[in-house]
Amino acid sequence: MINSETRQDEGLKSLGRKTEYRMDYAPEVLETFVNKHPDNDYWVQFNCPEFTSLCPITGQPDFAEIRISYIPDVRMVESKSLKLYLFSFRNHGDFHEDCVNIIMKDLIKLMDPKYIEVIGLFTPRGGISIYPYANYGRPGTKYEKLAEHRFMNHNMGR
Repeated sequence: MINSETRQDEGLKSLGRKTEYRMDYAPEVLETFVNKHPDNDYWVQFNCPEFTSLCPITGQPDFAEIRISYIPDVRMVESKSLKLYLFSFRNHGDFHEDCVNIIMKDLIKLMDPKYIEVIGLFTPRGGISIYPYANYGRPGTKYEKLAEHRFMNHNMGR
């Protein structure tokens, strides 16, 4: 079992502390820790079924499930900081497609994964659902090819 002192030694600030929620988009709350298995390729998936943001035009809330899947390299995102980051969109106005791309780009900047994909399953408004998908594979590697393949086939199961 890992205690909070060990996590603090890794530089993590959110884990084990009183939760403070940000009122607007806050990428600075994201934290990482060292991947103990960088030589293995494996998937990490996060599902956030209660994502909310605001329509930048009407100010009405938008609701979605955000799914993040990635293959880590040296750094991994800490889950509580990811939760706080995703919650920071609650009062942030952006279109669905922008939210998905911003989340992906922030996570690439944060941890430089081998591969990452972000899907937003937004609930219908006006009778239309929007499901934006964005992905990235490290250029010049097999992960770039994986990104191309998954991008071209991402909707095959629906």
